[in-house]
Amino acid sequence: MLRVALSQFHSHGRRFVAVGLAVMLSVAFLSTTLMVGASTQATLGASLGEAYSKADLVATPEEGTFDETALRAAGNTAGVAEAYGQLLAYGEFTARGEQVFAQVRNLAPAALETAVLASGTLPGSADGLALDAATAARYGLAAGDPLTVRAADGATAMSMTITGILRASNDPFSSALPQLVAGTPAVSALAAAPGYASIQLALDPRTGTEEAKASVSAGLAAAGAAGAQLKTADEQVTAQVAQMTGGKDELTVVLLAFAGVALLVSGLVVSNTFAVLVAQRTRELALLRCLGAGRSQVRNSVLAEALVVGLVSSAAGVLAATGLMAALIGWAGTQPDMAFATMAVPPSSIVAGLVVGTLLTLVAALVPARAATAVAPLAALRPADDAGIGNHRGRVRLVLGLTALALGVPLLAYGAAGVVLVVAFAGGVLSFIGVLLCATLFVPRLVALLGRLAAPAGVPGRLAALNAVRNPARTSVTAAALLIGVTLVALMMTGAATARQAFDDALAETYPVDMAVSAGSGGQPLSTAQRDAVSRVDGVAVAALLPVVGRTGSDGMESPVYALDTAEAGNLLRDGSLTLEPGKIYLPEGWRAGTAQVDGAAGPVALDAVVLRTRNMPPLVSSDTARQFGLAAGAAATGAGAPEANAAASGAAVWIRLSEGAGGGQPSGNRIREIQSSVAHALGVGGSAVSGAAIERVTFNEVIDVLLLVVTGLLGVAVLIALIGVANTLSLSVLERTRENSLLRALGLTRGQLRGMLALEAVLVAAVAALLGSALGTVYGWLGARSALGSLATVTPVVPWLQLAGVLAVALAAGLLASVLPARRASRLSPVQGLATT
Repeated sequence: MLRVALSQFHSHGRRFVAVGLAVMLSVAFLSTTLMVGASTQATLGASLGEAYSKADLVATPEEGTFDETALRAAGNTAGVAEAYGQLLAYGEFTARGEQVFAQVRNLAPAALETAVLASGTLPGSADGLALDAATAARYGLAAGDPLTVRAADGATAMSMTITGILRASNDPFSSALPQLVAGTPAVSALAAAPGYASIQLALDPRTGTEEAKASVSAGLAAAGAAGAQLKTADEQVTAQVAQMTGGKDELTVVLLAFAGVALLVSGLVVSNTFAVLVAQRTRELALLRCLGAGRSQVRNSVLAEALVVGLVSSAAGVLAATGLMAALIGWAGTQPDMAFATMAVPPSSIVAGLVVGTLLTLVAALVPARAATAVAPLAALRPADDAGIGNHRGRVRLVLGLTALALGVPLLAYGAAGVVLVVAFAGGVLSFIGVLLCATLFVPRLVALLGRLAAPAGVPGRLAALNAVRNPARTSVTAAALLIGVTLVALMMTGAATARQAFDDALAETYPVDMAVSAGSGGQPLSTAQRDAVSRVDGVAVAALLPVVGRTGSDGMESPVYALDTAEAGNLLRDGSLTLEPGKIYLPEGWRAGTAQVDGAAGPVALDAVVLRTRNMPPLVSSDTARQFGLAAGAAATGAGAPEANAAASGAAVWIRLSEGAGGGQPSGNRIREIQSSVAHALGVGGSAVSGAAIERVTFNEVIDVLLLVVTGLLGVAVLIALIGVANTLSLSVLERTRENSLLRALGLTRGQLRGMLALEAVLVAAVAALLGSALGTVYGWLGARSALGSLATVTPVVPWLQLAGVLAVALAAGLLASVLPARRASRLSPVQGLATT
């Protein structure tokens, strides 16, 4: 029987192509996932390890920092050739009119210095410094330029000279800010508190690592640094990677979930394909039984075919995953910012790919193999046991499906209403399983109903509708594979769109305006000239100057009170529900409601307090209220009793509303950052001083867009596998109906009509799966967003019609494409040859 099984690959090899593709893609997904996780760890190690690349040992304090005594003790230990205490400080410098916040590190001894020069020299004097190439290029700095570096608290300012430009660091802890390297005395003067974050040691080659650890540990303990941890550079990197990932590889967990989806869809495709193969070979299996083959031999023959297909396809999937990762890492290595990208191929990615892929194929083929043994020795007819309501199999499926729906739907509704994500997730899984179990009962009917639309196509259209539901079980399983992928894609799209709208609404309430800039405590008032300069910035629709008209306090909190014209408020505020009413003061969240006392130029005034649901808005009154109650502009910022006319001349804050193309909708991050930089330049402040909803919205949207892109791409693999199943089912159906199609040709059906009939069959199945998946995904996306975000924001259902239309169009186009090869093969066969087929 093994010889018979192997002969199938020689005589009917094309039947197994789609099965092999489905298994190969799912295994490639699984292996790539494991390689991505390992490569991420290796790449993190390569980037984090850069800071310790020349150290043999790294000492970190139990808490706080090391002092000078500990550094000397470590350096004077026998076997230690060189010691470097890393000192970090933060400072600011001004370049091109911008205030730049930077990290400053002290220079290490030559044996332990990891910085690589791009040009110039390392600092050799007390007033020398080197900075990274990216910062130098951005601000037009070069070796020889003077630079004044101020401490973060402004207490110390040092005039220094750039001596060299450094290659950008790969260390994620260092690359986020501009990097400066200077001598230890200069960094000590800038540091807020003395102390070394770590001590790196270079050992004498003749000294053993464990011996050095014991000696250095004893020396540090004697110097008052007991409890310090000593690790090799590799051990330190491993500890930092674990710290960054919380000891868990969340990325791999997420990717494995999507790999599981791909494996599930692949299993449906494999099972369906083998079921069709067994049904096609009824006569062949019956003949084998007549010739003496036992039930177990027939079953083992089918399983042997599955074993070969699974093993070969799994090996191809592992090789494809390795090649893909090698290409990605190779490409990343050519990018300046990713030169440290490192590829890792753990044994688990190879073993898991081969084992899971082979077992998946075998398990998926078990039911068809069992069905093969049901062929009676003298039978020449295909057994048909569709899962209909009238038979036992259909009744069991119906009961299980309805039970899952009865449990899942209430759980999903409760989880969404009560904002309990775990309950909603469990309910969603159960209800979707119920839908899949009941699919055989309603998918064929939906296909038949949709098939009425094909009636205008004439005989091919009517035949396509009938053929699509001729085998309800096969049609349902094929549609179910595609249904899973489309539902998940629609869920992510709808969930992302709903989440984005919820975040936008929450941001509009949390941040009153798109951008805001405050003069700061003790700062110079902002002028109308500065406001006008901001108004001229491309992308700014409205800019308003807000004066301070008094001060108010509550429960130990005290703050200046700003005034804003009511008409300007309508143009500035994103939250349309916030209107400034006369006689009221609007206070940030956490303040006491009731009546608030405002100390203005004319003395204390009592106003009705309205407490907002945001902490990002200062106490605010309307300009009408300020005039009505004699609150003079500038009472706090420019001195009590200042003329009210100062309101038009100066203010303590500028609020900005961006043009709809820039701040509304979905602006690009680069565009918002350009506007932020231009506003900061116009006002003469640092970029970090400009805050607001537009900036926060960019952050949320970028995260959502990246997640949506990645997730949609991953789920696209599942959809691709499902479409392979559609093509495979149609192809096998064509082979199964060779005589029937040839008879239709003999009765006058043209080649074009035959191709059209087969194309309509595929489109009908794909359309039903895509429409049903889009509807289910939309509902699941709404409820999922509600259960996840309901406690953070008001969740309003949003339907991404354009994206869902794109999914439907892709599914229909792919279904049409899936029919091309089977239809071409069927139309090329002459009627005489087809009728002669047995």
